[in-house]
Amino acid sequence: MRAEVRAFVVEQLADMNYDVEELDDDTTLGPAGVDLESLALADLSVRVEDRYGVTFADDESEQLALMTVGEFTTMVADRVTRAASGSAAASHSAATSGSAATSDSAAASGTAATSGTAATSDTA
Repeated sequence: MRAEVRAFVVEQLADMNYDVEELDDDTTLGPAGVDLESLALADLSVRVEDRYGVTFADDESEQLALMTVGEFTTMVADRVTRAASGSAAASHSAATSGSAATSDSAAASGTAATSGTAATSDTA
């Protein structure tokens, strides 16, 4: 996952017209490295949020500017992994606790349950 996130970040930086030729994991995102200013850092954050579904708190922008490319990509990959395992746990929990009641409710009301959603049948 980390390699995928890193490739995406580098691609986005290039798309934002930053020089990525000599970029490595030790390059900082802020003034001492890539030189992302606050708006560019916000733009990169939004692109990462849109692609991977992770979010950054407003107060993280200063921390992000001080991170290296390696630290940033590791943080994003860790958040994506945690979110995925949290989603899997939530799905498993719903499947073992709530879906039987949903299916029973759907059967009792005359509707069919498909993939966790109830679909009503057309009445003549």
